[in-house]
Amino acid sequence: MKLYSTLSILLISVGLTAQKLHKIEPPSWWKGMKLDTVEFMVYGSDIHELEAQSKTLHVIKSESLSSPNYLFVTVHIPSDALEGQHKMTFTNTKGKRVGSLLVEIQERRPQSSERKGFSSKDNIYLLMPDRFCNGNTANDNLKGMLETSNRSLKGGRHGGDLEGIENHLDYIKEIGMTAIWLNPVLENNMPDYSYHGYAMTDLYNVDSRYGSNEEYQQLCARASQMGIGVIMDQVANHIGSYHPWMSDLPSKDWVNQWEEFTQTNHMKVSRFDPHSAAIDQKVFHDGWFVSTMPDLNQRQPKLARYLIQNSIWWIEYADLYGIRMDTWSYPDKEFLADWTKGILEEYPNFNIVGEEWVSDPSLISYWQSNVIRGDGYNSYLPSIMDFPLQSAITEGLKGETAWRSSMTKIYESLANDYMYGELNNIMIFPDNHDMSRIYTQLDEDFDLWKMAMSIYFTMRGTLQIFYGTEILMSNGESSDHGIIRSDFPGGWSGDNVNAFTGNGLSTQQLEGLEWFKKLAHLRKNSLALNSGKLLHYIPLNEVYVYFRSFEQERIMVVANRNSSGKSIELDRFSEGLQESISAENLLTGERIQLSNGKVEVGPLETLILSLNK
Repeated sequence: MKLYSTLSILLISVGLTAQKLHKIEPPSWWKGMKLDTVEFMVYGSDIHELEAQSKTLHVIKSESLSSPNYLFVTVHIPSDALEGQHKMTFTNTKGKRVGSLLVEIQERRPQSSERKGFSSKDNIYLLMPDRFCNGNTANDNLKGMLETSNRSLKGGRHGGDLEGIENHLDYIKEIGMTAIWLNPVLENNMPDYSYHGYAMTDLYNVDSRYGSNEEYQQLCARASQMGIGVIMDQVANHIGSYHPWMSDLPSKDWVNQWEEFTQTNHMKVSRFDPHSAAIDQKVFHDGWFVSTMPDLNQRQPKLARYLIQNSIWWIEYADLYGIRMDTWSYPDKEFLADWTKGILEEYPNFNIVGEEWVSDPSLISYWQSNVIRGDGYNSYLPSIMDFPLQSAITEGLKGETAWRSSMTKIYESLANDYMYGELNNIMIFPDNHDMSRIYTQLDEDFDLWKMAMSIYFTMRGTLQIFYGTEILMSNGESSDHGIIRSDFPGGWSGDNVNAFTGNGLSTQQLEGLEWFKKLAHLRKNSLALNSGKLLHYIPLNEVYVYFRSFEQERIMVVANRNSSGKSIELDRFSEGLQESISAENLLTGERIQLSNGKVEVGPLETLILSLNK
C-alpha cells in the first residue's frame, strides 16, 4: 500500500457502480504558490465522464483523454484556503455522486520561494543510495517489489537506503562536503537492474526499499540542520516499462511510439545541425534509451504539466537544495525551457544542473542560460556539466602528447569558457556513476590522483565528487557499472573494511583521505577558490600555473606533472602575483619568499599558495 505523507486520500464509494476513484496526483499542494492553479490527475475505473466539484477549492474544469480511467481536474487554490483536508466530490453524467477525494492543502515553509540552491560554494557528494549504506535491513525485500536484494550480484540491489545515508551525514560533513546528490530514489519496481533508479515506476513515491516519502523528507531536514543540502536526481525523458501508465496510457501520444522498438541514435549534434534530416532529429529525441525505458512525449501538454508540477511538488515537499536533470537534451526542447522557467518562476534563487554528456563545449554551452544563441532559444537552465574539462584533466595528467605539454589540454578546455554563461555555475567533476572512477582513469597512480584532486578543488565551477573518491575506490579492468558503483566499505554489517571509521583502510587510502579532507575544507572556506575569478597561463614544460582571486584574497596554484622538481621563474606571472613578496603554502603551512623571483615545486607536486603583499 502506498502512503503519501502530506495527503490523506479518503475514497468514499456511494452505491454499487463500476465507476471507482483510486488516487490523485499530485497528492497535495500548498497555498500561496505562484503556481496556484493545479491540474490534478485522478486515477480510477471508468471515470472519464465524471465532473469534480468542491465547496472550498475552485474547480475550473474536468477533462479526459483517450483512456476512460483518468480524469484531469484543474483546480485553483485560493490564497486564503484553510489548511487541512478539502473534499472534491465526483458526479456522473446523471448527476449521481460517485465518490469523493480528500486533498490536503498546507502552509508553505517561511521564505520557501526565496530558497537558495547549490552554488560554487558547495562541495557536492554524489552517492548511489543502494550502494552507500544499508541502515535498515527490514526493507531489503518487500512484498510487491519485483526485485529482491542480492548483494553478490554486481547489477543487483544491495540494500542501501535512506536510513543508511542519514546515519552517516556526520561522515559526509567531516570530509568537507556541503551537499549530497542522490541518484534517483523514486520507485523503480522493475524485475531486474532496478538499483540505479533511472527507470521510474512512480513519480510521487520513494522506492520502499529505500524508505518512505517521510524518511526522505526527514533526511533532507536532518541534512539541512547540519549544513548539507539535498539535490534530487530527476528524469523527464523516460520512465520504466513497468510504470502503470504502460498498461493503460492516459492518451495514445503519452509516450513516443514506433511500429517496432526504435532506440535513440544519441546523435546530440542533430539538435543543432542546420543540415540535419528530420528523421534523424526525430530518432534522437523520440527514440527510446533502451527497451525497458519508454520515451515520454513532452509535447503532450497534460504530460508536460504533470512533469512540471511533479518537480515543484518535490522541491516544496522535501525542501530541496537543487535538481539534477538526467539526459538533458533528449526531451522536447521547448518543454525543457518551460519546465526550467516554471521552476525558477516559483523559486528564483534555485539551481538546476542538466546532464549533457558530450566532449564539445559548444554543444554543452548552448543549454546554459545567459548564452547568446543564433536561434534565439532561451533554455533558462542555470548550470550544466563540464564533461570536456573532465576528460581534459584526465588526459592532461596522463602524459606528454604530440609536441606540446599534455597539461595544455586543461588550458585549452578552460579557454573555451568564452562560450558559457556564469562560469562558476558550471559543474566540474573527476568522475561520476557512469564512467570509470578517477583513480582507475589515472591507472591507480597515487601521485596523479593527488594532483587531480588538487586541481579540481582549486578550479572554477561547482564541484561534484563521487562517493569513494576520497578512499581511492577503483574499478580495476572492469567497465561494468555495477563494479564502478561498488558498495562503500563499512556500509554493511560484517564488512572487513570500514571507511566511515578508517578501520581496514590501507596506509595509502588513509593518506588519500586526509589529503582529500584538507583540500575539501580549504575550498569550502576560501572565496577565492570557490567563487573567485580564474587567471591562467599556457602550460610550459608540463607545469600549469593559474590564479584564483576574490576581492583581496588571491591564490596561486602551480601543478608540476614532471617526475622531477622544477624551479619556476616568476617574472611571467606578474599579472597574477601583483607584486606579492611572500606566500603561505596552504597544504603545509610553510612560508615561502617570492622576492627572489622564483619558486620551487617538487616532482608531481601541486602548490596552493596564498599570496601576501
